[in-house]
Amino acid sequence: MANWVVNHWLSVLVLVTWLGLNVFLFIHAFLSYEKSDKYYYTREILGSALAWARASARCLNFNSMLILLPMCRNLLSFLRGTCSFCRRSLRKQLDHNLTFHKLVAYMICLHTAIHIIAHLFNFERYSRSLQAADGSLAYILSSLSHEETEGDSWLNPIQSPNMTLLHVTFTSIPGFTGVIITIVLVLMVTSSMEFIRRSYFEVFWYTHHMFIIYFIGLGIHGIGGIVRGQTEESIEESHPHTCAEYFEKWDDHDSHCKRPQFEGNSAESWKWILAPGVLYIFERILRFYRSQQQVLITKVVMHPSKVLELQMIKRGFSMEVGQYIFVNCPSISSLEWHPFTLTSAPEEDFFSIHIRAAGDWTENLIEAFEQQHSPIPRIRVDGPFGTASEDVFRYEVAMLVGAGIGVTPFASILKSIWYKFRHADHNLKTQTAGHAALNFDKATDILTGLKHKTFFGRPMWDNEFSTIATTHPKSVVGVFLCGPQALARSLRKCCHQYSSLDPRKVQFYFNKENF
Repeated sequence: MANWVVNHWLSVLVLVTWLGLNVFLFIHAFLSYEKSDKYYYTREILGSALAWARASARCLNFNSMLILLPMCRNLLSFLRGTCSFCRRSLRKQLDHNLTFHKLVAYMICLHTAIHIIAHLFNFERYSRSLQAADGSLAYILSSLSHEETEGDSWLNPIQSPNMTLLHVTFTSIPGFTGVIITIVLVLMVTSSMEFIRRSYFEVFWYTHHMFIIYFIGLGIHGIGGIVRGQTEESIEESHPHTCAEYFEKWDDHDSHCKRPQFEGNSAESWKWILAPGVLYIFERILRFYRSQQQVLITKVVMHPSKVLELQMIKRGFSMEVGQYIFVNCPSISSLEWHPFTLTSAPEEDFFSIHIRAAGDWTENLIEAFEQQHSPIPRIRVDGPFGTASEDVFRYEVAMLVGAGIGVTPFASILKSIWYKFRHADHNLKTQTAGHAALNFDKATDILTGLKHKTFFGRPMWDNEFSTIATTHPKSVVGVFLCGPQALARSLRKCCHQYSSLDPRKVQFYFNKENF
């Protein structure tokens, strides 16, 4: 546990801060609606369900403001570049962007559920108070909409005892947009499940872009002002604490308590999502501009096991080791963009990717390039974008672990090491590079092109970590993985287990590729 805290204290701090802000916003909004004099009469009808609905809405707005930021990949790459001299623990937070994106999404789902349940109670109490006809304060307040009052001073959105919940929902802007954004949220969350994302990426891709509908609906959700409170002028004239008990005399000319006047709350959600929305729009414009730049395919290689290698050049393209790009093939789908790790080294005059058949899109792409008598399909490229592997040369010792096609990011790293050794790069901390072999039937490695080959097979991780810890007792070791979650759990556990609590001794830092 102590080693885990040493390695992840900043991540824990960020997580606790985010959770703390959610708790603060929820409690602050809850108490505001539960105690404020402005909503005294509204609470007479709705009770505490009003505060539950508004507090969850506040947290929904806050997390909707955050959810797009981890997906601004150009922003993250910019921060990674500007933080090149920052501490390692600070830079590592950028590698958790997808994890944070998922956590924020789960928080949105939680508060959506609270918000919906609270409003179901609200509508039930609106309907019950109007049907009571018992002369109570709640009934008088609910009946305001049926009488001639000064201005539009109603409190209950249900106009008649015969009006159903469905009617109110689909004839009001908040109700209709609420249904739409809830359906969109359910579709986006369910299509993001690991199984669907891996096996049916197209489903995930298209449904996830319904976020545009979500944000438009959220921005106009508050228009209509269903949640209403007493106006400031009315409070000064007839304070609820003084006049609520005299509600039967509100219409008397000689009474000092006048009938309260109400107004709807203005829409707030758009204020929360405006800034990140504009930032994300600029992000997409930049990505669209880069994707329109011409890409020239210089070499196509078909490797065994249906692995396609594309070598390309593009004007102004600059990369670092371990980075990835998004690839689009208009002849297959003009909307689908898929991420692929760069397998070339920055020192080479081209950039390359390796594509394994793993779904309809990749299979169609490989088939298109296998057709010898057809023109080469046009490819569009967006990127490159940064990953944790960029920091590989910042460690004195680096352990690279790739599973399956996950070896591709390390092909770039190994090639770059070879170039740096060849040109005697004095900025390179790594002094020894060694990796075992595979593909003994080939003169060079299938991925890196080096004579020193890669080795297939899962090692005994305890032995590997123990050996490194003994060989490098005072080094900082970077462990880099591109592979499945099961392997990630094993390596993360070993990093915690073999890291010393003494910062002067060996420390293992776990880094995983995330797209």
